[in-house]
Amino acid sequence: MRSRVNRRLIAGVAAVGIAALALAGCTGDIADDGETGDCGPYEQYGTFDGASVTISGTILDLEADRLVESWKDFAACTGIDISYQGTSEFEAQIAVLADGGNAPDIGIVPQPGLLQRLQAGGWLIPASDAVVANIDQWWDPAWKAYGSVDGTVYAAPLMASIKGYIWYSPSEFADKGYEIPKTLDELTELSEKIAAEGDHQPWCVGLESGEATGWPGTDWVEDYVLRLSGPEVYDQWVTHEIPFNDPAIVEAFDAVGDYLKNPDMVNGGFGDVSTQISEAFQTAGLPILDGECSLHHQASFYETFWNPDGGTSNTVGSDGTVYAFLLPPENEGDPQAVTGGGEFPVAFRDAPEVEAVRAYLSSDTWANIRVGLGGVISANKGVDPDNASSELLKQSIEILQGDTTFRFDGSDLMPGAVGADSFWKGIVAWVGGQSTQDTVDAIEASWPSS
Repeated sequence: MRSRVNRRLIAGVAAVGIAALALAGCTGDIADDGETGDCGPYEQYGTFDGASVTISGTILDLEADRLVESWKDFAACTGIDISYQGTSEFEAQIAVLADGGNAPDIGIVPQPGLLQRLQAGGWLIPASDAVVANIDQWWDPAWKAYGSVDGTVYAAPLMASIKGYIWYSPSEFADKGYEIPKTLDELTELSEKIAAEGDHQPWCVGLESGEATGWPGTDWVEDYVLRLSGPEVYDQWVTHEIPFNDPAIVEAFDAVGDYLKNPDMVNGGFGDVSTQISEAFQTAGLPILDGECSLHHQASFYETFWNPDGGTSNTVGSDGTVYAFLLPPENEGDPQAVTGGGEFPVAFRDAPEVEAVRAYLSSDTWANIRVGLGGVISANKGVDPDNASSELLKQSIEILQGDTTFRFDGSDLMPGAVGADSFWKGIVAWVGGQSTQDTVDAIEASWPSS
């Protein structure tokens, strides 16, 4: 899911002015080919001949093309000319644009923290009744909360990702008799077994992502907080009801450190522990393909990274080149809990055509079309998992629709000074040798006082 990837990447791009936002973007407009499909599904949105709506976000390349394709019939049937601009400068510049009155009609915001900052600036339009009704019908209440501020809904969810997947080679597991672990202890035992065989270190890890270097490590910690301490403590942590240096967070760091700070465990295919800091997250899992690593922790969006040359030779599936299982619970039988991410289309202009677009994007109709175009998942309960473009993405949708405890990426919910700064930097210092206590104490000290 490239949108989740871009959200991390853009933090390493310096702001270069408002003009760069337009110049750096890739755009897509609905083609007027004179042909319109069945307009029945779109009659409820009305007609707006001659109206136009501009949308911007971090979604780029193939995913941007598919996004534009997903509203083609809607646009043709409603008469709304929808123009999309994707840019790596979105997060760096959207507040500047809004403050100057130059924001797009709709901004696809990739985390709740940014939505809250835009709302605090007084720039956002509350969601219409139609959007809120769709959220109530199609999403778990937690997703509604992520798009709300002080009880007012500002956006519905769009797409989603699931974090905490462990990527592996099915053929290696079959050849060596490895089994998918059902508990965290079994994962440790598997890792120790692979390490003892001496062929390679079991885990390959890459933390490098420009100025956002360190973020993959935050995902590890978030997954362990949720599994070891549960959703209540997780929520208290991200809202600072408990301090960042609470014993529960220390426990999670130390559990992750058994892998990331252990030279017997990392860094397969790259070298010693220190190479995690310089190895790019995009290529960090690839040693699995060469038998130099057996396990890689990364989100569902990593499916798109197994063919870096753009080919199709490396397949993703239970009988494919690579596949993934979820980081297991602490104890077998514990309720399933996952972390993840998503986007939220916020409105900067109060107009019926803008809300018509947002209502469509919050519908099960749109979600099924977009999922069917490939490469993404949605937490919309109206999505048919069979529309997913791969076995893993189908499984991911079923997880989101099932009896699963879902929590948004913790760093995305924390203040920017922590979640997009000191937490990332703390992971780098910690992997580099700093103690857990010194690390969490420093991050706690960085938490804004108000």
